[in-house]
Formats: sequence, structure tokens, C-alpha cells
Amino acid sequence: MPNIILRGRTWYLKRRVPKRYASVEPRPVLWESLKTDSKSVALGKAERVWAGYIDGWEARLAGRDGEAEARFRAAQDLAAMRGFSFLTAAQVAERPLQEVLARVESARTPDGVPDPVIAAGVLGGVEAPKVMLSELVARDEQISAHDNRFKSSQQMRVWRTPRKRAVANLIAALGGDRPVVEVGAAEARQHKRWWQARIAEEGQSAQTVNKDFNYLAGMFARFYDDIDHPDPPRPYAGVSLKDRHAKIRRKDEVPVAYISERWLAPGAFDGLNDEARDILLISVETGCRQSEIYNLPASAFQLEAPIPHLLVRNEASDNPKERREVKNRHSIRPVPLVGLALAAARRHPYGFPRYRGTASYSATVNKYLKAHDLVPEGVTAGGIRHTWESRLKAAGLPMDDRGELMGHSVSAVRNREAYGNDMDLEIRRDHVASIAFTVPDHLA
Repeated sequence: MPNIILRGRTWYLKRRVPKRYASVEPRPVLWESLKTDSKSVALGKAERVWAGYIDGWEARLAGRDGEAEARFRAAQDLAAMRGFSFLTAAQVAERPLQEVLARVESARTPDGVPDPVIAAGVLGGVEAPKVMLSELVARDEQISAHDNRFKSSQQMRVWRTPRKRAVANLIAALGGDRPVVEVGAAEARQHKRWWQARIAEEGQSAQTVNKDFNYLAGMFARFYDDIDHPDPPRPYAGVSLKDRHAKIRRKDEVPVAYISERWLAPGAFDGLNDEARDILLISVETGCRQSEIYNLPASAFQLEAPIPHLLVRNEASDNPKERREVKNRHSIRPVPLVGLALAAARRHPYGFPRYRGTASYSATVNKYLKAHDLVPEGVTAGGIRHTWESRLKAAGLPMDDRGELMGHSVSAVRNREAYGNDMDLEIRRDHVASIAFTVPDHLA
């Protein structure tokens, strides 16, 4: 029960200040008016007022004793507690005189003495933390932990690799490591010129370069947002390379004739392990991305349901090897199993442990397809997804329905907001069944 005392007609909070805060709070006992004559209201306010004091004392301790980042966060907290946003000293100097005076006045303790820790918060006497570029990816991983909570160990490696490469390229372009806060528009332009020289010498693609810029722009934005920077720099805003002569890149389709005449022929996959073969066959009749199939846990195989299907969704687990993040929220969907896909899934009702959580499937299957003349030159297993959509298109299925079946954004496909419910599983099954191959006896 909070210790509240009635003085006259006003209730006050009275509590002894814990010894932990003696260095930042000179009063041994706190008296605080609750500005009410109602006991019930006072009881409700007392805990909130006390919690506010605790937060303030903790911030002052951090501001006095903490490392650079802790001091910066403490300064932000102390400014916010006094009704101000944190600004640098230079920015405070540019504010209206009335606000500057209010900030100065708010830095005083209850007995009127200026408090240097509070002043650092309201008057901008603390510098932003000096995180180095070489530390940026690790910092971004901490910041993005919630967003990445479904990623498996393998997916996290894939997430880190291009960001590490982008930062390494920036450090090389600048001639060495430096604090993140020292990278501005001039440094970003220097990075761009460095890339332009490499393209001229090595023939790198503009697409590769722009990926670097995009990764860096995202990391800078999250870094400044994380430290609540009041006016965050955007060094890579508008920085990109364009090549009007670049070829449009897309994966070529696997010709339907190759599937019907070569893939389904007896013995076509005798030299390929059963898991790789059946992942391939499931992709033929579902249009799923390869990783959406081989990363599925056993629980995703709904083979005893009235309509057998796969559940493509984010998978949460305390074990990072068992987590799985799908490409985007539109990719979360039930995938009906028919024909070749249903037969293959029944041979592996608990999924594909050989490839789950790894990145080896694509290389294995593409090597086999190429070596056995099962795809045209330059075509990979990834083209099956494009073949599947072309088969749906040839069957007369509208674009937005094809998009929903493939896990695309329906609103993006339609170029307008999507209304109504998602496509029913039975309708999905009927669409897919309409283009299914006849299952040969040796694959049944």
C-alpha cells in the first residue's frame, strides 16, 4: 500500500528514498503533492508518481556513471521526463528563447540548484554514441531481433552476409573504419563514386550496387531511430546507380514438355536422392518456392485433412534451427496437394530433414538436372514456379487468383485494395487440380 498522507485537504506521497539513489537524490524522504483531496484518486496516482521518480533516478545514475550509449539514452529520458525532446547543444541554441529558458529552468533540482546531469539532457550536453561502421551489422541485428524472431540459423546467416558485404565496401570506399555518425551525404557520394570506378573496371551490375546502398540505408535508418535521434541523417537518400542498358533479369521457365516427357519418364531421377526428387515434384504441382517446401516442419504436412495440404507460415521455436520465416506476410497460405505433389508428400509425411534449415538443396538438384539434360541451357529448378503460373494462365485463371495461389500481394496485383476473404482451400484445390499432370505408376 503506497504511503499517502493527508495535509489539510491535499494528499501527499511520502516515501523514503532508497540508498541506491542517494548520490543523485539529496532528499532522504520524498514528499510529493498528489494534487487531490480524494483518497481513492491519490492511491491510484501514488504508484505512478513513485515509478516516475524511480525512472528518473535510474536515468540520472546512467547519465552519471554509464558508458557513452547509456549516457545518451539517459539524457533522452531525462529530457522527455521534463517535457522536451532531446536536442544537441547546437540545436538547442537555435530554439526560441522562451524554450531555451524553460529548458534551463527545468534543469534545477527542487531546492533551485542546477543539476549537471539533468542539464546534459535538456540542454544537449551529451554526444550520440560512437558506434563504428564495423559494429553496425551487429548493432542492427540487436535492433532487428523482434523482426527476425522467426528466422532460422541459416536465414540469419543469409540476412547478415549482404549487410556485412555492404559495410565492408563502404569502409573500403572511405579508406578505413569510422563512427556511424560521421557518415553523411558526402561519404555516401564518395561510396557511389567508388562503385562507379569498380563497375568500369570489373563490370559489376548496378543492381548489385543498389542492393548495397539499400542495405546501408536501412541500417542507418534503424540505428538513428533506435537512439531516438531528433533529426536523423539519411546519407543514402536518393543515392543509386542506373544503367539504362542493363538487361531485364528473370528466371526462365522449365518447358512443360521437359516435365511431361523427361521428368516423368521412368528412371529420370534414379540418381537423385528421394528427398530432393520429391521436393522437386511438389514444386511442380504447387508453384511453391523451393525453400517453402524443404524447410517445412512435420506439423505443416496436413495429409489427413479432408483436403490434403501444406501450411506455409512462420514457425516459432526456441531452437533457431527449427525456426522459419516465410518471405512475406502474403506468402502465408495453405497449399493444396494434388497429383504428383500429393504422392510425393505422402512419401515424406514428416517433411525433408536432409534439407531443412540448410542451403544445399538448390545446388544438388540443379547439378543433377543439368548433368542429365533435364533442363535447357541456363534454366534452373527455380523456373518451375514460373512454369506453374504459366500453366495456370493458360488454363484461364485470372491474374489476381494466380497471385493469391502463389503467395503474392493481391492488392499489388490488382493495383487497388483487396476486399473479402482469402481464397477457400477447396477453390484452391480445384484450380490446382485443373492443371495437374497425370501421375505415372512409378511415381504414384
